[in-house]
Amino acid sequence: METAYDVFMRTTLTLDPDVARTLKAKTAEHGATLKKVVNDALRLGLSVPPKEKRKPFRVTARPLGLRPGIDPRKMNQLADELETQAILAAMKRFERSRRE
Repeated sequence: METAYDVFMRTTLTLDPDVARTLKAKTAEHGATLKKVVNDALRLGLSVPPKEKRKPFRVTARPLGLRPGIDPRKMNQLADELETQAILAAMKRFERSRRE
């Protein structure tokens, strides 16, 4: 025995404030009822196919090939020192050019 019928369900939803603001804006923007905007949003969200499972991204570590005695955790310090040297050299050139 087959039976077919439509189900109309009445329910109470507690919405987060940002969702409520967005729904209110959409009802005003489209001149639609809250019921229509909520139903359309749910239909759209429920119709999106589930994301396919992907293998997690893995990084394969390789040696950096640094010379012995170079600490890779201090590369930023080395960069700062090189930058400071370059700035001091530029300042010396500028001072010499002003004196000439």
